[in-house]
Amino acid sequence: MKKSSTKTRIRYSETDQMGVVYHGNYAQFFELGRTEWLRSIGITYKSMESSGIMLPVISINFKFIKSALYDDVLTITTFLKKKPMVKIEFDYEITNQNNELICTGNSVLAFINSKTNKPIKCPDYLLESLGY
Repeated sequence: MKKSSTKTRIRYSETDQMGVVYHGNYAQFFELGRTEWLRSIGITYKSMESSGIMLPVISINFKFIKSALYDDVLTITTFLKKKPMVKIEFDYEITNQNNELICTGNSVLAFINSKTNKPIKCPDYLLESLGY
């Protein structure tokens, strides 16, 4: 299981009037986790797009456990639990600076050929980076 962690500090603009992180921001936290997970294995979204591959999100799920607050430092841990095929599935855990679990979730993305807009299999270079 390949995992990666990254940190982010909650900005005022990400909260509501009570200082609680607005739930819609969690999709961006998951994206940050995915982006840094790819970087940790030497691949970027930019390089994938340059090679003609897009990765649209086809499903996303959240389980909110505790509120994140203004100025909290969150750790987004991103996991890959199974070999990517035509889809790649990520799991997430978000904790605060006190190591309290804030949110868990999952997203599924599809590998799409940018010229044909058709699904394709996971690129070999990604599988090789993962040891498959």
